[in-house]
Amino acid sequence: MSAAPTANLFAGVPAQADAELVTALLSTPHLRIERIVSFGQASPDGFWYDQDEAEWVLLVSGSAQLRFADEAAARTLAPGDFVHIPAHARHRVEATAAHAPTVWLAIHFGDAT
Repeated sequence: MSAAPTANLFAGVPAQADAELVTALLSTPHLRIERIVSFGQASPDGFWYDQDEAEWVLLVSGSAQLRFADEAAARTLAPGDFVHIPAHARHRVEATAAHAPTVWLAIHFGDAT
């Protein structure tokens, strides 16, 4: 078995798009790695993610505000910031940069039930 070809996280990232772009980079039964590119998107009003899997997310470029339901204010994320989101930790994206792409690396892991 040979190794997968080399790729670049920034390959194919447009300067602007009308919708968030999610690209699966690796997927196994218990692990999923995604590149997410946001262009000013945020979670809809009143919407909270409540995922069966844990998620570790790294903000690679751009900026974002991530809020957890049990916290009074959103966390402001800059490139290099990362956070572990336990399974069923209710959270939402309050904002992402509108002037440039915001690139996330998201690693989802654990059993989805």
